[in-house]
Amino acid sequence: MRGRSGIMALVAECLDQPPGTERPVTMLVGPRGSGASEAHGAIMGRFGVDHPFAYLNFASGQALLPRYALALIARQLERKLPQYRVSRFPRLTLGLLASDRELRMTTRAEGRRAIQRQLDQFRQQAEERYGDYLAAFLEVAGSALGAPNGAPAVVATILRDAARGGGRRLPGRNSSSAPQWFADHPLVPSHNPWDALLELNMWRHNGTEQEKRNLDRVLFAAFLDDLRHDTARWFAPGSYLLLLDNCHTDHGRLFLELLIGARRDAALAGTPCDPLTVVGSSNRWLDNWGSSSGDQWPWRLRGPDRASLDDWRERRPAHDSDDSWWYPLRLRDLTLDEVRTGIELASPRHSDLAPFVYRLTRGLPVAVRQVMDALDLPNAPRRGGEEFDLWLRSLPGHQVRGTAHATLADAALDHLLEDFSAAQREALVRCAAARDLSMGSQVLGAVTPGGTGESLFNEVRSRWLLHPERAEPRLHPWLRRLLLWRLAARDEWNAVHELMGEHFEAEGRPAEAMYHRLAAGHVDEVVAYLAARFRDRSAADWIALVNAVTTAPNRLPSDRPPLALLGDLAPEEPAQSITDTSVIRGLVCARWLWSDPLGDPGLRLNSVIAAKYDRLSELRGSDIVALYDEAERYRHWRHPLTAADGG
Repeated sequence: MRGRSGIMALVAECLDQPPGTERPVTMLVGPRGSGASEAHGAIMGRFGVDHPFAYLNFASGQALLPRYALALIARQLERKLPQYRVSRFPRLTLGLLASDRELRMTTRAEGRRAIQRQLDQFRQQAEERYGDYLAAFLEVAGSALGAPNGAPAVVATILRDAARGGGRRLPGRNSSSAPQWFADHPLVPSHNPWDALLELNMWRHNGTEQEKRNLDRVLFAAFLDDLRHDTARWFAPGSYLLLLDNCHTDHGRLFLELLIGARRDAALAGTPCDPLTVVGSSNRWLDNWGSSSGDQWPWRLRGPDRASLDDWRERRPAHDSDDSWWYPLRLRDLTLDEVRTGIELASPRHSDLAPFVYRLTRGLPVAVRQVMDALDLPNAPRRGGEEFDLWLRSLPGHQVRGTAHATLADAALDHLLEDFSAAQREALVRCAAARDLSMGSQVLGAVTPGGTGESLFNEVRSRWLLHPERAEPRLHPWLRRLLLWRLAARDEWNAVHELMGEHFEAEGRPAEAMYHRLAAGHVDEVVAYLAARFRDRSAADWIALVNAVTTAPNRLPSDRPPLALLGDLAPEEPAQSITDTSVIRGLVCARWLWSDPLGDPGLRLNSVIAAKYDRLSELRGSDIVALYDEAERYRHWRHPLTAADGG
């Protein structure tokens, strides 16, 4: 659970609250592979043994209708814990029973007799076949109960036992006030208990879309009211845990909408809040939140490290808004230290590669795991030396385990861009040439199939695939690196970078233009540009300019080590021929290679860059402190600290 301790603390805080305390619907958001499923597994492992909990995966391939979802949740929450009496759901169960099979009747009186007889028959049939009625829903929706990634073995056992352990009989209909509860519900027009249940049956089988929606609303209200009543009993749990994975699906969004609506309705009616701690996850922006730009949504994403009930209470809107109950947390990438710790635990022999893995993936959890799987391939050369560096330089092109032909780049892109069309993927490959995705979509629209620039940008943004720490819309570094790997294998590499360079030149942004000139291989032009400004700008400003330009991507041959490539690009000049331009050329080429993790995986060019800055300080003669400092920075390189909070 590295990097997710704030989520655990928030869940613990919510579970410790007394009944009636308002709790948020916490949403873990981020791209595919950001660790949401692992977070669910860790939460279950931490709290599932001692608290009633339920888990649903809305991306299981199961059409998880709201009634199915509620039945599966109630079934899991009925799990017997030693310290608590068994939880019961009489209102929800009665509502599901009453709306299950269509009643045939000619008069209302006949319908009343039929529904009472049907409930008795359903109860008896369910007990004979499944042990109880709710267990019948395992037949139609049980595939949504599989344990998430990262769940401990004990959690998988608990989930299986909670789902399959039957034998609990339903309470008789006269032992509960459940029928009258439906007659008293404001959405149900009939005040006779059995007439109210008939209404539910007709809504489901012959009702309008609005009436079917009302049925779902009533069932959600019944479920939450069962929870409220349950916590009032002796030896009952004071709170319950509900984990909802992959809520971006149609049925996941509908479930959340109904749950939030039920809480809002209860709050407006003055009813105490239900005792449910809800943690959902989504790798899409939800339609309920408005435009994916977030401009119309009152929430601003918070990093998990700063999550707390107090933070939610301070920032939430008023009760009369559905937005009052959300608490969105942006799952952050792992820090360098967290990547190092993970590697030391999983594969200690690779622990010294943590900086390379971090630079390459920028800490996206799934990417770290995929790269580590590739590093563990049996055909990897022995560690250290030039051969291993060459092997690392072509890492995205290595075939991965478990696939017939897929490379690391193919498998990773297929995971990140699931559901993107072929045309959208092709457009993204081209647009990856630009640092700013919106600018790339605009400039490269002429070569984007169907002119899909803006819609493609919105699709990428809505899937959290933009860099979370950048104000401008940049692709996540790992995704962009994979797309650039694809682009580098195509003839259009130079064409798209030339287009971007021409655009920035026309806009009067020469530094941006030089970035793309360098990517297209125009080393001489870039060197001349930087050399002309070496003595005109302050040393600090000039260093910043060099850094901005030399982060340009490259498609230099991956079958040659970095020092050999540098020798090709900037051969050493005789001592008597050294000039500003010759040294700057060596610096530009060295840092161009160095800035790409695949260009210099072992950071062997640090000493070269340091030497170039030393020489430039000698040539410049004044304002040289910044140049000396930069030389020292590379000579004694330490990877910069990475933020622990993306909020």
